[in-house]
Amino acid sequence: MNTVTKIEHPQYLPADPMVNMIERMVTDPASDLDKLERMLAMKERLDAHSAMVAFSQALADARAEIPPIIKDATVDFTSPKGRTHYQHETLAGIARAIDPILSKFGLSYRFRTGQQGGVMVTCIISHRQGHSEETSLSAAPDQSGNKNGFQAVGSAVTYLQRYTLKAALGLSAEVDDDAQSAAPRPSERRAPAPKPEAKPAATNETRRDWLKTTMATADTREKLQGWWTGKNIAAAHAALPEAMRDELTAEYNRLFDAMAPAPAADLDDDTIPF
Repeated sequence: MNTVTKIEHPQYLPADPMVNMIERMVTDPASDLDKLERMLAMKERLDAHSAMVAFSQALADARAEIPPIIKDATVDFTSPKGRTHYQHETLAGIARAIDPILSKFGLSYRFRTGQQGGVMVTCIISHRQGHSEETSLSAAPDQSGNKNGFQAVGSAVTYLQRYTLKAALGLSAEVDDDAQSAAPRPSERRAPAPKPEAKPAATNETRRDWLKTTMATADTREKLQGWWTGKNIAAAHAALPEAMRDELTAEYNRLFDAMAPAPAADLDDDTIPF
């Protein structure tokens, strides 16, 4: 029994009419060369526009899938200027997060470095259809810490690579605190002094109880009288309702009487007992 094998032919993109026209003009000896050059220039502009549109679409799709970048490194050192402590994302950490997603949408990136009075880094984002865009930043060598000259340049290059890549792709970090590099960690900042607890507002009952307690501390009539006629005590007493004033007045009289000296012994006659 014979078996019929079906052969699948590759699907080709439809031919570009402008390309066909250019091909005919190239093979025709009578073609106008000026017209051919204008058509070639127009084709280049159309291709460039299509590539730019594809780049923008790919970048938008990639950005929708790229998560916020995690700050995975800590800088902590002490210099004559004081302690420097902050967190930042590393270039390797950024690459781990974005490389698979960029590749999925036909995007890639590379860096170009140079020195023009300082360090200059250019991040180039490219799309597989040919369109690319550049973002450049420059800075002086990083002299922080105890770096030598080569380390200072290398540190600045790495720093600028991170920031040009972030700027070119519009990336965001979880906590962007590089600008606070000289600030102490939150755990080291002084906690605000606790606010004193607000005292409850005095009521007539609390004033009365305070006056009664204060009266009970007097151990002589003189102290009790001095307390009773004191300016603050008299004012507090006068501010109370009449019933409470009467209650305190009665308590004052009771204490005053209780502090009276004991009477001398009453003898029945003037005879002095032996």
